Order: sequence, then C-alpha cells, then structure tokens
Amino acid sequence: MAVYGYEVIDKAGKTSKGSIDADSVGAARAELKRQNLTVVNISEQNALTKDINIEIGGKPTMRDLSVFCRQFVSMTRAGVSILEAMKMLCEQTENSKLRKALQEVRASMEKGEPLAESLAQFPKIFPGIMVNMVAAGEASGSLDTSLDRVATQLERSSKTQALVKKAMIYPIVLMVVAIAVVIVMLVFVIPQYSSMFETLDTELPAITQAVLVASDFIKAKWYLLIAGVLIFVFGLKTFAGTNTGKHVFGKLAIVLPGVKDLTIKSAASSMARTMSTLMAAGVPMVEAVEIVSNTMTNIWFKESLVDAKEQIGLGVPFSKPLEDCGLYPPMVYHMVRIGEESGAIEDMLDKLADYYDEEVEMAVQSLMAVMEPAIIIVLAGIVGVLIGSVLAPMMKMYEALDNI
Repeated sequence: MAVYGYEVIDKAGKTSKGSIDADSVGAARAELKRQNLTVVNISEQNALTKDINIEIGGKPTMRDLSVFCRQFVSMTRAGVSILEAMKMLCEQTENSKLRKALQEVRASMEKGEPLAESLAQFPKIFPGIMVNMVAAGEASGSLDTSLDRVATQLERSSKTQALVKKAMIYPIVLMVVAIAVVIVMLVFVIPQYSSMFETLDTELPAITQAVLVASDFIKAKWYLLIAGVLIFVFGLKTFAGTNTGKHVFGKLAIVLPGVKDLTIKSAASSMARTMSTLMAAGVPMVEAVEIVSNTMTNIWFKESLVDAKEQIGLGVPFSKPLEDCGLYPPMVYHMVRIGEESGAIEDMLDKLADYYDEEVEMAVQSLMAVMEPAIIIVLAGIVGVLIGSVLAPMMKMYEALDNI
C-alpha cells in the first residue's frame, strides 16, 4: 500500500491538501470521491515529498476518553446519528492522536463496520473495557447506557490516579530540593572553607575529610557521577520491564509499610469497579475477569485474576480464587460471595468499589502525612552533616586555642 498526496475541493468550495493510503491511484481517487470530494491533483509521495506529520499531544488520558463518551451519549440521546456525532467529535477533540483515531473509526463505520470493531483497531487509544462495553451495548441496543457507564468508570479511575500522582508530587519536589542543596554546598560552599582547613595543623575530623573528598570528586569528575546516575536509572528501568523485575517491584508494593495499603486498596477498587461495569453491561464473567486482569498494573494482582479466570471456567465461584490468592482484603471476597449467593454480584461489586474509592483517598492522605515529615527529617539530616563537616574542624581549632 502506497501513500498518495492529493489536493481536493469539498462541497463548500474549500480547497485542502492531505495524504491517503491506498493500493493504487485509482483506489485513492475512488475513496476521495466517495467522501464527496472533487480531486484536483493526486500523485504518489516519495521520501522527499511525503508530508511530515508531527503530532502534538500524547496518548489520550482517561479524562479525554470520558469526555468523548459523555459527549457521544449526549449527542445520540439528542437524536444525532452515530456517524454525524462522530464527525462532530472529530472536529472538536483537542488531542491529536484521539482525533486521528476517531477519524479512522468514522471511516471504518462508513464502510459498515460496527463501532466496537472499529474502536478495537486502536488498542493503544481505546482500552479493552471500552471496546467490550460498546460491543455489549450494540448487541443489547443500549449503546448510550454502556458508554455512560464507561464514562463513569473512566472518571473514577482518573480520579484515583490523580490522587496517587498528587501524593507523589510533594516527595519528588523535596527530593529535588535536597539534591540541589547538597550539590550547591559541595560545589560552592564547602570549597570556600577548604583553604582554611589546609592551614590547620591538626588532623581533620573524619566527617570533614569525607565531605571534602566528595566535593573534590563532584568538581573534578562530575561527568562520571552523571553517567553513573543515567546507567543506574536505565538499568533499573530495564529491570523493571522484565518479568522478574515486575514481580520484585510488585511484591515490594504490597509489602512495604505505607505503600502496601494504597496498592491493595487501589487494586481492590479498580477490580471491583471494572468488574461491576462489565457485568452490568452483560459481559460474561469469564470474559470480564480476563479484561480486568489486563487493566491491573501490579503483576501479582494480574496473575491472581488470570488464575481466577481458569478456575471460574471450571465452575469455581469467583470469590474462592479471590480468597485463596491472599492478596485482597477479606471484605472483598466476603462481599463477592454474598453477591454470588444473592444473585446481585454487580451491586455488591459496585458498593465495594465505592467503599475502596474512599479508602484509597484516605490511604493517599495517610501516605502523604507520613512521607512529608520523613523527607524533611532526611533533608535536615543531610544538611546537618554538611554543616557539621564545616563546624567540626573549627570547633577543634577553638579548643586547641583555649588550651594555649
């Protein structure tokens, strides 16, 4: 398939240029005519004439997708056709990647493809839960209801992620400040005293000698320090992407004090909310568990749901593998078991999600309450060591003068 550059005139008489992928010039021309465009010029592009397309904006956020769902529901409930609604949303969507994907989705729908299958062509843009909810909505004739539930799910997930990110901003800022303070003192402040230390006839304290060595190293071989940091970060990131790394960091997240509560409660909230949304839309439990497992960020929770899917396929109640894995709080599998026995598992999962949404917020606040003073204490300790390294030889000198 080649890329063809074209110049066309639309119904309003407006001239525009662009590019299109097609098997031949004739196929490209036919596609443009099908879009009610008058072709002025069309030719195959090469490496020199190909349009340079620099996309501004990253992957659409959950907030972007929830806004899309809300607007789509509002338009269709107002009587706007699906294709017309997609056209309007393409024009007003700000995120470039989402806008381009929606344009492709609309083109696919014009060829007769269902909305769910069209969305499924862009797995990096539209999450699995959204595709499956749309498919369930199309099958049941309640597409607007399904998208409304998707919007709610995405909004609550976005809120949870925002809380976690907010909790990390302050510690990161303090860490940056701490590093900056240490560098300034080692590079600019400590060297001011080094000449004075050299004139002293007494042996410098160990802490002062260590700080002077660190200062000289940073001034003379700062590039080695930067290279070491970059290698460490790259190595850590590479290791975190491996299966072993995912298990190591995933285990740390569920055993470290402070982080443990936030990780477990976030996973419980995400699992319950997504399961409730999918099952309420009519998605079978086995398929719903598989979709939920793909949304879990911690590999231990992901693998527990993969195992749960296999057991459910053998006729085991969902609550049993949730209990056996030992990852979820007792309230989770007890509530799921009650829902299974009463036939209202969707409602129980929804209540679980509401409860753990509040718990996540409280866990974030607790984590911030612990981290803020801890980081301040660490920062004060680092600065105290540097100040002590300057004062220690001076105090030693004053003691020597007093003994004269």
